[in-house]
Amino acid sequence: MGSTALVVIDMINTYDHKDADLLLPAAARALPAMESLLERARAEEVPVIYANDNWGQWRSHHGELVDEALSGPYSGLVEPLRPDDSSLFIVKARHSVFYETPMTYLLSQLGVDRVVLTGQVTEQCVLYSALDAHIRRLRVVVPRDAVAEIHPELAEAALRMMETNMGAEITSAAEVTW
Repeated sequence: MGSTALVVIDMINTYDHKDADLLLPAAARALPAMESLLERARAEEVPVIYANDNWGQWRSHHGELVDEALSGPYSGLVEPLRPDDSSLFIVKARHSVFYETPMTYLLSQLGVDRVVLTGQVTEQCVLYSALDAHIRRLRVVVPRDAVAEIHPELAEAALRMMETNMGAEITSAAEVTW
């Protein structure tokens, strides 16, 4: 039995993109559960890995991405989830946190065999990351109250697919154990 990592997906965000108006209310609703997960993971020294788009800014490093998101109008959604000095950070270019990133290698080096996925967007990046984790024989946990969606009906279908087709544990943030 290995260990668990918390993966925070795309929460370092300026919300300057298509569908942001649909995503913002869901992100605000999920923020307290995400923040609680993050606090508990850090308190128990669970590895916290941020996997984030870089908005096509290929010369940026994660500090610049964080600074840009914190200087924008939606910094209130970013500040509570801000990476700390122990956080790990992976830049991704596509939907999955695994696609052409060092995530698989990093999890292997950490001895992780179980990932808790939190962040956005449930029916996109969370779903594709869960599938890729499942393919890599990782156990997947998705707290339904700690993910944000653009389309609620698609998010519900995505959660059902993760549970039914991938054996993901769909739970609440409060029920996640490390």
